[in-house]
Amino acid sequence: MADKREYRMAELAERAGITVRTLRFYRERGLLSPPRREGRIAWYDDHHLARLRTIAALLERGHTLSGIAELAEALDHGRDVADLLGVAPPTEEEPVRLTPEELAARFEGEVTPENLAAALDLGYLGTDGDEIVHISRRLLDVSSALVREGIPLAEVLSAGARVRKHADALADLFTDLILRHGPEENLHRLRPLARSVVEAELSLALDRRVRERRGKRGEGDGEGDGERA
Repeated sequence: MADKREYRMAELAERAGITVRTLRFYRERGLLSPPRREGRIAWYDDHHLARLRTIAALLERGHTLSGIAELAEALDHGRDVADLLGVAPPTEEEPVRLTPEELAARFEGEVTPENLAAALDLGYLGTDGDEIVHISRRLLDVSSALVREGIPLAEVLSAGARVRKHADALADLFTDLILRHGPEENLHRLRPLARSVVEAELSLALDRRVRERRGKRGEGDGEGDGERA
């Protein structure tokens, strides 16, 4: 087993691409866990480096330091990050508990600070003690399957963000429709019908895209045959 890598403050700051002054500021704001002390020397490790890189990724995505401090506190104390981000807990989706090693194994080489920041943004990930909690087994399984097919996790997460916007719009549409014609209790009872409509329409839309792609390939083949005639 490889020895645990440790860094002095200046080396950690250099590796994270920040100044020592910024590193001290992050410590004062509670964005980093305390370093290991050896006399008057502070030693940092790869967990601190990963946290700094995640902070940088979150800043690039428009998060404020105050918001990042709340996320850091949630990660360090086992609070639900999805709740913190305003993502309601699912009523039908099954959460999945993973160790950091299990998450890394599912997305080999793709669990970067940038991708973790994107997953936090979407509310896909939370923590419970030392475990990571993914909000949905179905989303986790589909995401890892797409990555195994060669699609980068960053693009899978970007697509997930776009799907989220469309899903919210569809949820608003069906909520308004159901409430215009019945009591609020119908929202839960008629939920499977709304989901079936969306699944059927998506299936039909994918069928149309497949036919369109085949048609374009057929036209291309026909043009080539005409030139050779």
